[in-house]
Amino acid sequence: MLVRGKNYRAVWMEGRDVVVVNQPLLPHQFKILRLKNHRQTARAIQTMIVRGAGTIGATGAYGLAQAALKISNRSLHIFMKQIGKAYVLLREARPTAADLAHAVDRVWLAMADALKKSGGAQPINAMKEAAVGQANQIAAEYSERGQQIAKVGLPLIKPNSRVLTHCNAGWLALVDWGSAPAPIYLAHRKGRKVFVWVDETRPRNQGSNLTSWEFLQEGVPHRIIADNAGGLLMQRGEVDLCIVGADRIAANGDVANKIGTYQKAVLARENGIPFYVAAPSSTIDLKCKSGKQIPIEERSEAEMHFIWGSDGRKMRKVRISPKGARAANPAFDVTPARYITGIITERGIFKPTQIRKAVRGA
Repeated sequence: MLVRGKNYRAVWMEGRDVVVVNQPLLPHQFKILRLKNHRQTARAIQTMIVRGAGTIGATGAYGLAQAALKISNRSLHIFMKQIGKAYVLLREARPTAADLAHAVDRVWLAMADALKKSGGAQPINAMKEAAVGQANQIAAEYSERGQQIAKVGLPLIKPNSRVLTHCNAGWLALVDWGSAPAPIYLAHRKGRKVFVWVDETRPRNQGSNLTSWEFLQEGVPHRIIADNAGGLLMQRGEVDLCIVGADRIAANGDVANKIGTYQKAVLARENGIPFYVAAPSSTIDLKCKSGKQIPIEERSEAEMHFIWGSDGRKMRKVRISPKGARAANPAFDVTPARYITGIITERGIFKPTQIRKAVRGA
């Protein structure tokens, strides 16, 4: 997507480096960060230098390929031992996002298949090539899924639609295009009038920092609102539909997404407003029977106590709570399927109870 008129993706690979947009610096600074080894890549996932289900998945895939490239070819035994450690580190970097595990598993299986097919001739080189090829394919698939979600969801964006969204599920979160904002981007590019209410999304402010920044780059009309303002806007008739992203979708249609999503879904139901979830099919976890089985990541108290911003000259970190106060910081919540109007995937829009149809071969 566009940044100052130039197209970027959220993550890509150059040589042995994983290259990412340094998201915590936004909206004040746009900087590209080179990650030199898989430990740095895993740390970038853990610390949310990269975030969003699809981008996490692609970054994890690139991280495992990166690890493979950097391991010596001298011993297959040593290679397997070291790549196994990298696999575990990357796969467990963020527990809630289904895409991370799926993507890292795909690269691992591609290497295993390459080892089997090599017949003992240059097996490590074959595994390295397979890892890089699979990681590139995964990133390309996320980009293509975002574009397709845009097309599938476009009919929901009527002329003069007023959409409420939560957190950031844009191109920064899905390599390119994104999920929840993708139909909005396409509608805007086609000249259809659309307006977006952007939840600030505390405590990391991904809505005000990232979604608003993305919309400004594309010229999408919007306003940032406090997280608790959505209900009032719905009561006033100023919201036509809600579209949010997802970090994991259970087999029964329950959806894990950024903390605060559940509240918006309940308010939308109370006010008769359609509530849609947009996500690639890779976010659907059929092994997870319901939202009760989705692990909820508990993040550092510091994210609640401190906030980053710019004073116009440099970035500053300030405390916004009393010294000595404790905080709880669950990063996600689960929206029960009954509150969801439909789930927008690259394969169509499905009722939550029909979500298995969105998964090929299910």
